[in-house]
Amino acid sequence: MKTTASPLCDKMIKKVLVGMSGGVDSSVAALLLRDQGYEVTGMTMLLRPGSEQSGDVEDARRVCEKLGIEHLTFDFTERFARDVMDYFVREYQNGRTPNPCVACNRRLKFGAALDRALELGFDAVATGHYAVLRQNEAGKTLLYRAPSAKDQSYVLYNLTPFQLEHVLFPMADIEKSAARELAQQAGLPVAQKPDSQDICFVENGDYVGFLAAYAGVSDTPGDFLDADGTVIGRHKGIFRYTIGQRKGLGAFGAPRYVTAIDAARNAVVLGPEGSQYRGELIAADCNFIPFTMPEEGLRVQAKVRYQALPAEASLFPQADGSVRVVFDTPQRSVTPGQAVVFYSGDLVLGGGTIQ
Repeated sequence: MKTTASPLCDKMIKKVLVGMSGGVDSSVAALLLRDQGYEVTGMTMLLRPGSEQSGDVEDARRVCEKLGIEHLTFDFTERFARDVMDYFVREYQNGRTPNPCVACNRRLKFGAALDRALELGFDAVATGHYAVLRQNEAGKTLLYRAPSAKDQSYVLYNLTPFQLEHVLFPMADIEKSAARELAQQAGLPVAQKPDSQDICFVENGDYVGFLAAYAGVSDTPGDFLDADGTVIGRHKGIFRYTIGQRKGLGAFGAPRYVTAIDAARNAVVLGPEGSQYRGELIAADCNFIPFTMPEEGLRVQAKVRYQALPAEASLFPQADGSVRVVFDTPQRSVTPGQAVVFYSGDLVLGGGTIQ
């Protein structure tokens, strides 16, 4: 069977290691690259000990067998625990809402895995992410949003110029329904496998249960406070709340929203309708792809959540290396610990972590 995809960047890449999770997207990515003439090897990162991941590993192996390509496994369990799960715990303990997928992409998929691939003689790694790579007139590879409804450029803002020169995203402009159709036509055993909806190491979205089981961290009830610091009720533990949340707070006679989480006092601050919006934020640990930190103000479109629409904003660099982001229109649920990603049209300029 012959398959097609949008053209990849014009790079001298022949030998590709495809990160395969055992799902449809990464399986179709391997299929497309094989049919485009690349020398393809599949690879699954072992991230969790024991049998937790065994089904996905077996699915990836079966897909590679169907495609006639080699399948490797890399044991990154210690690295994943340190750089992703431990980070996840620390952020919740500090009253922040972590983004483990961004951390995994930065440290594992395009960090440790890419390093290992290059050591083994591969020219690049590829994944099933929905994002587009293009070269500018100077030959520099840049990252763009995918036209697909499943665009995932938001979680890729940390990629460096070096990484972008050694990465392929063959799913670039394919819709998820078309990916499943390609998998079905090729007879891949994962063609109808459901998408993963939760964080891979948190079963059934139970963050509180994970924090207790993995780190022995207990969730302790405490006070709901208003903006003046007055106690207005009791909460069930700060791990159960995130900025902008309305549901599950109890009855206060009028709508209330979480506006802040004070880990030091084990308190959750609530505000009235309207308080869930913010007109600006500070972002730290920033990465800019086409350039270094801008010296002057810069107009961008900024996304404060994966599902948020890009919003018009201005960036102002700060003396400590952070950036101040001022929105034309206040944004809902600006959440410390989450990523804010900057765009110019479809071009990904970079991003940082909301402080």
